[in-house]
Amino acid sequence: MKPIFLFTTVLFSILFSGSAIAQKSSKSEDIKVWGNCGMCKKTIETAATKAGASKASWSEESKVLSVTFNEKKTDASKIQEAVAASGYDTEAVTAPTEVYNKLHGCCQYERKNATASPEKKETCGSDCTHKADCSKGEESCKAAGCCKK
Repeated sequence: MKPIFLFTTVLFSILFSGSAIAQKSSKSEDIKVWGNCGMCKKTIETAATKAGASKASWSEESKVLSVTFNEKKTDASKIQEAVAASGYDTEAVTAPTEVYNKLHGCCQYERKNATASPEKKETCGSDCTHKADCSKGEESCKAAGCCKK
């Protein structure tokens, strides 16, 4: 009877200490991520999980991505880089302009700061049909067919 009791005690000790160790390597963090809508939410959360987050939830209202991840497998900077690579600026990483420009129209948000991603800002001419500034560069204005740059 004593060997069974001793074995059971040792087994439970190993199981509980193993789960405590696993919990210690798990970290939660909140990251500011710019975006607008439900499509943004899906893309942002998918990018975060592909970068190693075990849980990812982005709030359209607060623009905060809450992630949980195993520190031994990834970190917040890798998650931010993956989110930015999908077209969304984070608090530390600016998305490449060419990727941002490919986002659906409703997903194109006000960029976080002009110094992180310097872009030429000029008002379109009087013949402009899309009545926007030329902040996406000459190509977008030429594509809209209104600017003669």
